Amino acid sequence: MDDRMRAVCDLMVPSVREMAGLHQYDGRVQDLSPEGVRAGLAALRRARRDGGTLADPQDEAHLSVFEETLRVQLGELELHRRDPYLHLSNLELTAYDREYAPAEERARARRQHLAAWPDAVDGAIASLDLLSAPVAQALLGAVRGLTADLDPAGGPEVTAALRAHERLVAHMARAAEFGDPDPTLGGAALAALMGSQEGVPLDLSALAERADAERDRLVQLLADACRDLDPSRSVAELVPELLGDHPDADQVVAETARLTDEVLEFTRERRLAPHLDGTCLVGIAPPSRRWSSAMMTWAGPEEPEAPSWYHLTPPEPDWPEEERREWLQNFSRTTLPAVTVHEVAPGHYAHGRSLRRAPTPVRRVLHSLSFCEGWAHYAEEVCLEEGFRRHDPRFAVGVALEALTRVTRLYCAIGLHTGAMDVAEATRRFMTDAHLSHAAAAAEARRGTFDAAYGRYTWGKLEILELRSRARDRWGARFSLERFHTALLNLGSPPLGLLDAALDDPAPDA
Repeated sequence: MDDRMRAVCDLMVPSVREMAGLHQYDGRVQDLSPEGVRAGLAALRRARRDGGTLADPQDEAHLSVFEETLRVQLGELELHRRDPYLHLSNLELTAYDREYAPAEERARARRQHLAAWPDAVDGAIASLDLLSAPVAQALLGAVRGLTADLDPAGGPEVTAALRAHERLVAHMARAAEFGDPDPTLGGAALAALMGSQEGVPLDLSALAERADAERDRLVQLLADACRDLDPSRSVAELVPELLGDHPDADQVVAETARLTDEVLEFTRERRLAPHLDGTCLVGIAPPSRRWSSAMMTWAGPEEPEAPSWYHLTPPEPDWPEEERREWLQNFSRTTLPAVTVHEVAPGHYAHGRSLRRAPTPVRRVLHSLSFCEGWAHYAEEVCLEEGFRRHDPRFAVGVALEALTRVTRLYCAIGLHTGAMDVAEATRRFMTDAHLSHAAAAAEARRGTFDAAYGRYTWGKLEILELRSRARDRWGARFSLERFHTALLNLGSPPLGLLDAALDDPAPDA
């Protein structure tokens, strides 16, 4: 890496280690203390001042967006002082579970990382002086769960790590009880955060209007699909019944594995993604990854070939029955096909395979989350358009339900951080618009307090759909989904403000 890339990666260590596979960062924690952040930002300024301009204009623009968003996030907004998730990610040991290197090499890096926990915790406590009570409450359980896999008899580094962890939990608990009750960033700060991440000036009012229009479209899609399924019953009657139809906990993996084969075959037949090689395995998530019901853990673009994992988290046998029943709705036969399209193909797995072929380090390593999640969310609707399970209206119902949750995130994030709504109002919005249970809706609303940009799924999808419309207009008869998707994924995972470069893709016979 040149100095500019290194300065950027040094300020986002957990992300580039996990998503890009930059294992030169194995065994290291990022210094997120106030002094460490100041030093990192100073190195970023020096590298930008002294470093040369990249030869490829797209790469130069891509790298510049990441330099600017780090300046905004850590310098202007000082998120390391209010967001525990940055520090939680810094402590996470999950990257070492993947089979990118021999087991002993990964175990050694994990021990080194664990030995650095006391310093990382000291830095977190020193930084987190603006931690609000709602954010601390929302993430206290996740912070406590960091040690779920640690054996107290594992040696002196484990003992020291556990003691450090107790200090962090105590700091979080104090903030949960006595912290500022107001978690809002403010409209200007939210616009700066989201806009800087994507290299665009952002008008939150205009984005909220787009979210409203998208919600209305999705409500109609859901109503039409439910009518196709059973014209005699209302959406409110059908949705709970559909979500209650799911495999038993011990059958979730087998049913999802069959679905994975189905979506891969459909994507190949329709030529919806340029690369579908490699191995995608389906299995139970390791303990360190059981905070999500389903997630893709791909082989990183910068690491040797290894299996990618579609990880699932069925409910545990000892959970209360009501909790088990509600969690299993995540694997309903109505929504699981859309989730699998999102996670596997032409969603995250297919994207990960293309990232390995991206032509430059900037495109392989620096990933816009709004593009990454927007692409996978867009993939759900592409499959609906292309006729996946054409004769089963449940797939359209599932696509609509998943999308309604995502668009509600966007609307509520704007509402929560501009002060237009509180967590209770956001919870009601998720229940009304996305048909979530109270517990699931409350969890989504709480997430919005600390993950202010979690509207990225819908925003990214909408930008890709608009770009596709422009590609149809520009390319005319030479437009195809195959050409459009190939041109788009050749950009890696670009900030949304840089998507137009895909329109310059040469015609197939040029």
